[in-house]
Amino acid sequence: MKFGTGIGIVITLVGIAMGATMEGTNVMVVINVPAILIVLVGTLGASIAACGLEANIRLPKLFIKAFMPDDVDLVGRVNELVSFAEKARRDGLLALDEAVKEITDPFTKKGVQLVVDGTDPDLVYAVLDAENEAMRKRHAQARNPFMQAGALAPTMGIIGTVFGLVNVMNNLNNPSSLGPLIASAFLATLMGVGAANVVFLPMANRLKELSEQELHFREMTLEGILAIQSGDNPRVVAEKLMAYVPPAKRPSEEEQAAAAAAQKQAA
Repeated sequence: MKFGTGIGIVITLVGIAMGATMEGTNVMVVINVPAILIVLVGTLGASIAACGLEANIRLPKLFIKAFMPDDVDLVGRVNELVSFAEKARRDGLLALDEAVKEITDPFTKKGVQLVVDGTDPDLVYAVLDAENEAMRKRHAQARNPFMQAGALAPTMGIIGTVFGLVNVMNNLNNPSSLGPLIASAFLATLMGVGAANVVFLPMANRLKELSEQELHFREMTLEGILAIQSGDNPRVVAEKLMAYVPPAKRPSEEEQAAAAAAQKQAA
């Protein structure tokens, strides 16, 4: 589901809030400025120290990507590559030179262009596989601030709690204030653990999942490009690439025929 990340976080927050309310706790007590400064600002600073400023500047874009990821149309890519296979089998690989101009995906465009240029298949694979490896590393670096924040936030919460308990010790001569002070002290731990397990670590895992989906998409594309270059029958290309599509999303034979007819008409 496209909006699963946002829905999951909202469900978690609602569940925590309802459970706390049923136990008699006012959930608004979490709005504690000292705890927020120590945990959230402290975690941000430590994450910048660990991963660099540039990696943390990209966090808003990563939040948007996690909450509203791009659609990965596996079946659409299969149909596109099969249409290229049909054209290449009918008119030769050089006939794909015109099709390259219409390709919007940079990875696919590079692969098809290499094929049109007569590049050795092993070199085509090496170039595109290097692209995939570089993407994998970029994505790992991009989600690293979330991983670091997930590890650091609970510790920042403990630091906030220790400061709060120090304040409690300084007020032992005023017993009436000890209860609120102790409660305020433990809020920092609550906020640190909550931020790590409700936001930071789920975000890191979601970005990892999206990266794996894109890599799967690219691996299927690479397989299709190499099949086109080797001159495989378009039907064989379709069968080979459909193995990358989950069974529940595979079109029926009628739908495949209709898609193939639409591709031919567009061509």
